[in-house]
Amino acid sequence: MIFKKLLYYMDVRTLFRADQNKRNSSVRFMNGMNRISIFMFLFAVVVMLIRYLSR
Repeated sequence: MIFKKLLYYMDVRTLFRADQNKRNSSVRFMNGMNRISIFMFLFAVVVMLIRYLSR
């Protein structure tokens, strides 16, 4: 259940979708920044893992 919600949150297709609740635009921007930071963190972990395994 939690994994499904996490996958929905991280889905690129839902990043720019209009919200049905018509939330405040600042909340939408904050959620977008959170998604970008999570993507950057996961990318950095993958790069570190590849560098560690290639040694």
